[in-house]
Amino acid sequence: MELRTDIAVVGGGMGGVAAALAAARAGRDVILTEDSDWLGGQLTSQAVPPDEHPWIERFGCSASYRALRDGLREHYRRWYPLSPAARADPHLNPGRAVVSEICVEPRAGVAVLEAMLAPYRTAGRLRVLTNHWPVAVQVDGDRVTAVTLRREDGEQVDVVAPFVLDATETGALLPLSGAEHVTGAESQTETGEPHAPPVADPRNMQAVSWCFAIDHRAGEDHVIDRPASYEFWRDHRPPAWSGPLLSLTAPVPRTGEPATRTLTPNPGAAAPVVDHRTTGGDMELWTFRRIAARESFAPGFLDSDITLVNWPMIDYFEGPVHAVAPDEAARHLAGARELSLSFLYWLQTEAPRPDGGTGWPGLRLRPDVTGTADGLAKRPYIRESARIAALSTVTEQDVAYVEGGPAGPARFPDSVGVGSYRIDLHPSTGGDGYIDVASRPFEIPLRALVPVRMRNLLPAAKNIGTTHITNGCFRLHPVEWTIGEVAGTLAVHCLQYGYQPQQVATDADLVAQFQSRLRASGVELHWPDVRGY
Repeated sequence: MELRTDIAVVGGGMGGVAAALAAARAGRDVILTEDSDWLGGQLTSQAVPPDEHPWIERFGCSASYRALRDGLREHYRRWYPLSPAARADPHLNPGRAVVSEICVEPRAGVAVLEAMLAPYRTAGRLRVLTNHWPVAVQVDGDRVTAVTLRREDGEQVDVVAPFVLDATETGALLPLSGAEHVTGAESQTETGEPHAPPVADPRNMQAVSWCFAIDHRAGEDHVIDRPASYEFWRDHRPPAWSGPLLSLTAPVPRTGEPATRTLTPNPGAAAPVVDHRTTGGDMELWTFRRIAARESFAPGFLDSDITLVNWPMIDYFEGPVHAVAPDEAARHLAGARELSLSFLYWLQTEAPRPDGGTGWPGLRLRPDVTGTADGLAKRPYIRESARIAALSTVTEQDVAYVEGGPAGPARFPDSVGVGSYRIDLHPSTGGDGYIDVASRPFEIPLRALVPVRMRNLLPAAKNIGTTHITNGCFRLHPVEWTIGEVAGTLAVHCLQYGYQPQQVATDADLVAQFQSRLRASGVELHWPDVRGY
């Protein structure tokens, strides 16, 4: 079967949804594909609440991302029995979590994203193909002519479009199309980055995490079956770690020194402090990524908080899960699942409690929250994608905060959006520990979204022109959303005026024209002079 459209967006994560939304709003026909049955990627199928910067409630994101955040709050106000205080709070945070000003259940993200896309599906401008995997790309010279997708039933679909956007979690279309790209870590000789390794290693990628949701039912027994590889994980002491991986003690990302976290199920209503400029937020694990706090709802509505486990102890860095042979990728994906289940089993049976006992048998998986049979997220959280060889690559020197260096935001003349996050690299498959570097709020250069050769293939997620190092601050929810939105808008712009992306990115007048279009659609291009990061 062959389907034709103006713009094909392959990958339905944050970037893919934003790209499809931008293109459909501009009047173009779009096909959006996704390999799971939920749109939303990090926010939903990977079950990762938003990681955001400290100014997000006032500025520092696009209008459409702000509409997503507003929609999430309205979803809870409309459908949930909130407490009076929560209902009156303009910055409602259902999870009252430390990681973000707005921590929500994955299904809430699905509901709001679907609502944002619904008008364009009704108008016939947007077709969404879930449970479709990209398996091949047809290319004629420097142009993609079609993307072949495999459906859940094994049948194949060819999607033909003048522009194709790769919004997959791994940058899957880059190798399939033969587009010039990079995986893993570049060498210091290549990039000049202070934290790059001396020798490049294409297999050296950040850990993946297979997240899961739990609550706590005191006095009940919800212990899962002992995972088959439990003994391996219980005794495993990674070289880049501070002791056993299954422990409440883990390195502090900013120092590498070991620190013991606390775990206090249902600790009460202390107001969270959501600001990670001075310290990380994972020292109390339960509240770190809590997605439903009892105190946010009417008395008695929830018997327990619900928290999302994306903690250091489930980081899997035994080997990469993409850019390797399929059997190796499958083995490591299975290993990531086993690690997560082993950590839960350890928490339920062996973890030291503050009262001197061991284990919390009342910790209960919530498969209803993640939309799966086993309680793990539908997909692993993949932090690092393959990255396109772009006209310009953002390096550590461009965005890092260095004493005595530039004091304000990192600016680019061809800025097409803004973002902010620390350069936060989790332990890697190459044996590295945390690499955690202060960074300045940064702008996103257009040239980092434009391939060196391919004329109608654009990156639309974590696969833009960053390095292994700078991927660490470009990989989070609001930045991925902006990248997707800009990629979708660039495709529309090129179709409207007959441009190629390389023309737009290398002509100052055309850059200015495109920036005006982005401003008109609500994309912030520049930071105010913020400090204290």
